[in-house]
Amino acid sequence: MPFHQYFNGDIIDINSAVFKTNDLGLLRGYGLFDYFRTYNGVPFRWDDYWQRFENSARLLKLELPVSKGDTEKALADLHALSGEQEVAFRFVLTGGYAPDSVHVVQPNFLIRTEPLPQDNPAGRLKGIKVLPYEYVRDLPEVKTTNYVHMVLMADELKRQQAADLLFHKDGEVSELTRSNVFIFKGDKLVTSDRNILNGITRRVVMELAKPHFDVEVRPVSYKEVITADEAFTTSTTKWVMPVVQIGDVPVGNGLAGKRTLFLQELFEKLVADWGK
Repeated sequence: MPFHQYFNGDIIDINSAVFKTNDLGLLRGYGLFDYFRTYNGVPFRWDDYWQRFENSARLLKLELPVSKGDTEKALADLHALSGEQEVAFRFVLTGGYAPDSVHVVQPNFLIRTEPLPQDNPAGRLKGIKVLPYEYVRDLPEVKTTNYVHMVLMADELKRQQAADLLFHKDGEVSELTRSNVFIFKGDKLVTSDRNILNGITRRVVMELAKPHFDVEVRPVSYKEVITADEAFTTSTTKWVMPVVQIGDVPVGNGLAGKRTLFLQELFEKLVADWGK
């Protein structure tokens, strides 16, 4: 069965055009999104994702046009129509159609049902390379649709066989383009608390780590990251992904660390049992 999408109260075919050309998301880049998936047919940490989506909308001064309950029903309908056990959902909330190209009148709300992204088992086992990039996102707490820097650097990432960019500014690391960053110093797990999107996978990994490691949430310097024993990144699509090289500098011994792989195993077990 084909995938479908929800747009302002209606469920339609995924290939149907929805936005008009005077949407503030197109004209001004004024929009936000969120992205999550199911495990065993059950949306993962739905309450956390909805709370983050609400927070992003509040910070962008966009009124959500639907309730959490109505959204849950739409998700259930979209999931059933897909005919798939596992799907991903992408929320997009824009400023809507603005006659003067500036003021918000009524936001537009889109939910796309999407196939799961391609897994990267080799990356989870061997780790990935990232490139240092001097930048801090505007409104980092908001999951905006602005990914200009990632797109601009896409060819360079490919040329250097790197998977992502590591954002840093004034000697401090924040995040990757689409994921959070952790480092290990011995048995101490450290992650940044400034200029970041508060990732749901990040939150889950900290919960899993607390019984086993000292967890520090604080500003993290670039020097700390490049001299760390281990580093990894977390997101809906990356899960717990070892980072083994930053630019030309290997992290630790240049291999996926044993503590990182331990947390990876804990996360994989959690999602394997999700909803059961």
